[in-house]
Amino acid sequence: MKVAIYGYGNLGRGVESAVLKSNDMELVGVFTRRAPESVKTVSGVKSYHASELVAFADKIDVLILCGGSATDLPLMTPELAGKFNVIDSFDTHAKIPEHFDRVDARARETSHTALISCGWDPGLFSLMRVFFETALPDGNTYTFWGRGISQGHSDAIRRIEGVRNARQYTVPVPEAIGAVRGGETPELTTRQKHLRECYVVAEEGADRERITREIVSMPNYFADYDTSVTFISEEELLREHGGMPHGGSVIRNGTTGFSSENSHNIEFSLKLDSNPEFTGSVLVAYARAVQRLSERGEYGCKTVFDIAPRDLSPKSAEELRRTLL
Repeated sequence: MKVAIYGYGNLGRGVESAVLKSNDMELVGVFTRRAPESVKTVSGVKSYHASELVAFADKIDVLILCGGSATDLPLMTPELAGKFNVIDSFDTHAKIPEHFDRVDARARETSHTALISCGWDPGLFSLMRVFFETALPDGNTYTFWGRGISQGHSDAIRRIEGVRNARQYTVPVPEAIGAVRGGETPELTTRQKHLRECYVVAEEGADRERITREIVSMPNYFADYDTSVTFISEEELLREHGGMPHGGSVIRNGTTGFSSENSHNIEFSLKLDSNPEFTGSVLVAYARAVQRLSERGEYGCKTVFDIAPRDLSPKSAEELRRTLL
């Protein structure tokens, strides 16, 4: 199976490392909008300019898109689904339906297969929410993220005047996740579920009080949360907060029985040292499924809800039944 990567940031490198661990895949190349000579891949695979993609139309089974959800993927995925089988990690939950429709129309028009919003959330967590709700229809589902670095929120802080660098952690409120894990089914507001911890490197002479006010009042990012802001040096930021950990949990509490007399708790959780590397591994597994669907003529846009587990694995159906069932 021949795959290629579009975009070589943290996620692109995560995909690259996952492909190298997959014996049934070959990395054809990395495509970038930067000058190709400035992009040195870890594996040594060649870098190409994005404008050269068209010459690879018959040389790539699946193109793995590693752009951002804010501005890249809404345009990139529909366009490239007209030329390749593609997969992306679009994670703006509220805009997934419209993104799906645009990609689906283009992929069907050109007889390609696309898969969107793949990773761990949306992705694996999405599957867990479906599994849990169908297994326990009488109940409540909760999703907690963290403790981990939010790349989007960190970037929003860095755009504030006077900020040199920043990291933002999403942190579940201990009382909230403790109550849910204890079997309770509380109604929780956004503020009651998560905290925001911000570590900021300010420019010399910058107004730290103003920076703090701008952070904690920022709509759609911090205004709805209890947010702490801690100013530290660049050296401390890189030393103590240089990694990209993340994770979270999907939990459902529900009941069964004719009188709902029996209670049940289901939890799926992740603790990740590297968010982009794990996300890249999930993308690579689902890229395998994209190729298989395409070979069967199952065109159009798909999500993780449409993929059978057997299509993710390099193992045969017989081996899966023998070793994992």
